[in-house]
Amino acid sequence: MTTQHLLKEKQVNELAEKIKNSKTLMIVSIKGLPSKQFQEIKKSIRDEAAIKVAKKNILLRAIKSLKKESILELEKHIEDNSAFAFSNTEGYELASLLLKNKTPVFAKAGQEAPDDIEVKEGPTDLMPGPAISELGSLGLQVAVEDGKISIKKTKTVLNKGQIINENAASILQKLHIQPFNIGLIPVAIYDTESEKVYTEIKIDSEETTANLKDAAAKALGFAQKITYFCKETITYFLAKASLQEKSLSNLQPKEETKEEPQKEKEETKEEPEGVVETIQEKAKEIIENVKENVKEVVETIKHPEEETKNEWL
Repeated sequence: MTTQHLLKEKQVNELAEKIKNSKTLMIVSIKGLPSKQFQEIKKSIRDEAAIKVAKKNILLRAIKSLKKESILELEKHIEDNSAFAFSNTEGYELASLLLKNKTPVFAKAGQEAPDDIEVKEGPTDLMPGPAISELGSLGLQVAVEDGKISIKKTKTVLNKGQIINENAASILQKLHIQPFNIGLIPVAIYDTESEKVYTEIKIDSEETTANLKDAAAKALGFAQKITYFCKETITYFLAKASLQEKSLSNLQPKEETKEEPQKEKEETKEEPEGVVETIQEKAKEIIENVKENVKEVVETIKHPEEETKNEWL
């Protein structure tokens, strides 16, 4: 075996050993990353991750040497400008760290605009002269203020995906606009503990935060709707109960008003009692009269002759 083969074998073994001893293996792209920025990034993240650059076939051989079916999916993500990142940090946390360590750079002719590129209104450091026509070629409205060119209206000069020509690249540089960010780009993650591969890594902390806030607001509203009690909703329910208690209190009559109906009720009670006594007395008189009449009738029946005699007399 030649020295070159021995060197390659050593590289493969070192990479394989690194994978075994790390929680996370990440495939990163270093395409278009200048050596200076690459060294700066390596230095800034050395406490969290180690970056190893090797030829594509060495990286592929290192993966295959582990003889694990789960890791072989990484093969299709390894390109000529790929490198390995080894870390004991969770994969997505490492990806977030790498994205934060990007460096803004100027555009070059032939590149695609990563997003819509906008030139904002306001003063510039450019002196009047040829720059006026250069800016006008991008559709920018300009004026001379205090001896320098000023952009009068914000304008999108390049749309996402549009090819940047030399004129546009030159103007953006003169305006100090850096539309590109360079750094280590996460491509795929392999978790050595779970033996799972994660791809399509997108880390956007601002968007994620906004989505979480929106989801939390919707969840809170839903919890209140279904009357679900927890520390987040209890304040709402207590406040609602307090308002309802006040509303009910306003519907109840005041104490003075309470006494008046009671008095009226007592007076009403007295009136029926007097009426009953009167009716009872009348009933007694009627009964007595009936008794007297009955008595007379009975006497008449017993002594009809006397009654007749009396009539003749």
